[in-house]
Amino acid sequence: MKLVKSEAGQKVLKDRSVPLSPRQRAAFILFDGSKTVDQVLAATNAVGVTRDDVDYLLQLGLLELPSGAAAPDLAPAAAAPVAAAPVAAPPSRPKPQEQPEAAAPAGERTPQERYQAAYPIATKLTAGMGLRGFRLNLAVEQAMNYQQLCEVAPRIKDAVPPGAYLELHRALYG
Repeated sequence: MKLVKSEAGQKVLKDRSVPLSPRQRAAFILFDGSKTVDQVLAATNAVGVTRDDVDYLLQLGLLELPSGAAAPDLAPAAAAPVAAAPVAAPPSRPKPQEQPEAAAPAGERTPQERYQAAYPIATKLTAGMGLRGFRLNLAVEQAMNYQQLCEVAPRIKDAVPPGAYLELHRALYG
């Protein structure tokens, strides 16, 4: 089955208004109507993209069948999870209730929770810088955990106005 970015998906690709994990974004970029889902999964296997990630992109309405493609051409096994699954949090970003109870004392956030809160903010800040923030944005997208995002944070602080960085600082360290 081949998929393309929907109109909403094209908008999200440009403005990053929907936070996607780096692996979801990698797969999302590859859907151009010329590759099948299996080809995209094979190409992104190294970063851990799964069918759940593709299903999530479909649930959000960011991907769709190409114009003129008939729904009966879909394999029932591939179509069923998308139609039956409720909209949920991205597979790569677990819900807070999935975190172990004893992971952190009450009132204190785990590094994973801090990463989940800070990643969309960092992405938004660096994407808003345009071409001059391109490399910094790539560094943020490559940050796969809290520690790596903390290593990029000083570069973001130097590149954006102090007021803009404050939100990221609170998400990372607050």
